[in-house]
Order: sequence, then structure tokens, then C-alpha cells
Amino acid sequence: MSPRSEKLDLRLTAADKHVLKTAAGAARCSVSEFVLESALARAQETLPDRQAFGLDADRWEAFLSALDAPMRPAPRLARLLREPSAFE
Repeated sequence: MSPRSEKLDLRLTAADKHVLKTAAGAARCSVSEFVLESALARAQETLPDRQAFGLDADRWEAFLSALDAPMRPAPRLARLLREPSAFE
């Protein structure tokens, strides 16, 4: 893990700061740690495609093309889905 050398400032209301302090206390961490962990978790939710795969632009486009391509026939899968389940 790299040492933290960057700083991020933000403005918020007194009420928002109180909520963050209360939540950080409940999580037994500092407000800075709470906000950073929360923001990073939200960033990963927002950018799952880029975070999980780590693909460059060309490979990402190839991946999307593969997802958009028509399905290949899968007769064994079709037969499996037609047959009754062992649990039925």
C-alpha cells in the first residue's frame, strides 16, 4: 500500500459533519478513514467495469463486442434446460 501523500478538501454542512462523525465513531475509525473508505467503495460500485477487469481501451472494446455478439448454438445446454430437474 502506498503512503498517503495527497489531500482532498471538501465543504459540508454542520449537520453532514455531525452525521459523518457519528458514523465514524460507530465504525470505530476516524472521520477521514470513514469518508475515504466510503468514497472508495462508492467509486468501485460506480466503475465496476474498469476496476474489476483492468482492461485498456482496445481490450475493453473487444470485450464489449464479444458480449454483444450473437450467442453460439449450445444444443447440450438447450437439452439440459428442456429436461426436468432431478429435484422436480
